[in-house]
Amino acid sequence: MASKKEEIIKQLKEEILCMELKPGTIISETTLSERFQISRTPIRDILKQLSAEGYIDIYPQKGSIVSYIDLESVEQIIYLRSTLEKEIIKELSLNIPLKGLHELKTILTKQEECIKNHDSFNDFMYLDDAFHKNLFTLAGRLFLWDIIQQFNAHYIRYRKLNMLKEEKLTEILEEHQLILKYIIDGKTDKIEQLVHHHIRADVNSFYFQENFDEYIKK
Repeated sequence: MASKKEEIIKQLKEEILCMELKPGTIISETTLSERFQISRTPIRDILKQLSAEGYIDIYPQKGSIVSYIDLESVEQIIYLRSTLEKEIIKELSLNIPLKGLHELKTILTKQEECIKNHDSFNDFMYLDDAFHKNLFTLAGRLFLWDIIQQFNAHYIRYRKLNMLKEEKLTEILEEHQLILKYIIDGKTDKIEQLVHHHIRADVNSFYFQENFDEYIKK
């Protein structure tokens, strides 16, 4: 049963993060029980875990809904990532293995192909995560990356919706290319400002609030 529950949790997380289940969507124990062919008791355990990680909100006597995007949580994750990645990239600019450089360059080449294809948004998102995860891994900070992922339910949806702007993907790729260039050239003096903009640029985005107000936690 444990593996079955883990599979269901993983699937529901994916549906929430990709916005198939939008903020405010009602989550019915009965519907989930019928859909996954298990009793309501393990379904309740699944919902409790999703609630603990910020994916849903449970209201006693009322039911559960997909959580609205909490901009305060988004800002906290952005602050944490910005602080950590500035230091990680500075460290890598002093010493990065050739294999690591090759992996990062390969990711950027694939991101370029995604932009050219115009229909590979989800692939671009995956590669965006892969680029930043590789930075943490190469610096020996994968543990910190994994911790951040546990509290990412609001940030990932926020970022995904912000990336729907046509010019945003090109901007992200160009900044990734600059990050890699600064690492190679050892330009630690320019890293802080670039990373600050790369991660924090959309933190007060009017685009998000104007276009996705119905998804924001009030």
